[in-house]
Amino acid sequence: MKKQFILIISLFVYVFSYSQKSLDSDFLYADQSPIKLKLNYSNKNMKKNTTDSTFIKTDLNYFYNDKWNTIPVSLRARGNFRRAKCYFPPIKMKIKKSQYKNTIFDGNKSLKLVLPCKTEDEKNDNILKEFLAYKIYELISPYHFKTRRVDIEFTEPKGKKVKTFSLKGFLIEDDSKLEKRFAGRVVEQFVHPLVMDKITAIQHAFFQFLLGNTDFSTAYQHNAKMLYDSKTYIPLPYDFDMTGWVDPSYGFGNPTLGIKSLTDRRYRGFKRDSELMNEVRKQFNDSKDEIISLVNSFKPEFDNENEFKNMYSFMSEFFNIIEDDSKFEKLILKQARTK
Repeated sequence: MKKQFILIISLFVYVFSYSQKSLDSDFLYADQSPIKLKLNYSNKNMKKNTTDSTFIKTDLNYFYNDKWNTIPVSLRARGNFRRAKCYFPPIKMKIKKSQYKNTIFDGNKSLKLVLPCKTEDEKNDNILKEFLAYKIYELISPYHFKTRRVDIEFTEPKGKKVKTFSLKGFLIEDDSKLEKRFAGRVVEQFVHPLVMDKITAIQHAFFQFLLGNTDFSTAYQHNAKMLYDSKTYIPLPYDFDMTGWVDPSYGFGNPTLGIKSLTDRRYRGFKRDSELMNEVRKQFNDSKDEIISLVNSFKPEFDNENEFKNMYSFMSEFFNIIEDDSKFEKLILKQARTK
């Protein structure tokens, strides 16, 4: 009887420990419905008085289990371009373990919060497009950042007045979580693309071509992270607002490449074995229906129908290229970089 009791207790401890581990690593991202948040801070103060090591403190209110909950958080502005050009800078959020323990944020001491850039009408549609880009890459590669949408009631003090905004946004897992998931480490060093994992590098290049993105460098980790898993280097894309896919009002082409508009595509991947190129081409073509279904599922959430139509048309153009042998040869294989 005593042995049975010890066995039951041991089993309980194991199950409890396993459930706690699962909560720590996946709970925030397991449910993909938007989390309702409330935040209050000054954007001017955020941009002017925060640095990589300087944060402002505020309360994060979030709706969970049919009630509003509150935890203190530390925030700072991220990014150079958006910090300078955007009304709402993207945010780095830190939460102390004593505060996130046993909450929906359990195990996430650091998070990135992506917000709209401008106060213009299409601000939330732009966020939906960028979020969709992350979700599309999840269908393409197991190596991706986890994300979770949020709906934010943002109040901003303006002297004696308060301004209120209804914003869409999303959370991105921190690099440390990514490292733990893949038993690797994120490195910051020059890595030539031809040294990277072949299939993952081609997937990454095709994906950026889908988005119409030329504002990235895997070699120098510009709008890309580099994961080393003790065997090879794996590029992970992020930050997709300056793409033809999102096509924001503040966007512009790439003068260095002679590209006048964000919606002018240019393949920026390196020349690879044609067999590997066609393997990834087939993967994207085979995933077409799943990608289209994912995109269509977001259609009702767009404020402006034309924003969705333009994005959909841009996606269709990509598939027209990779499905057509002559276009694929001309616009991808012959455009592949050699240096």
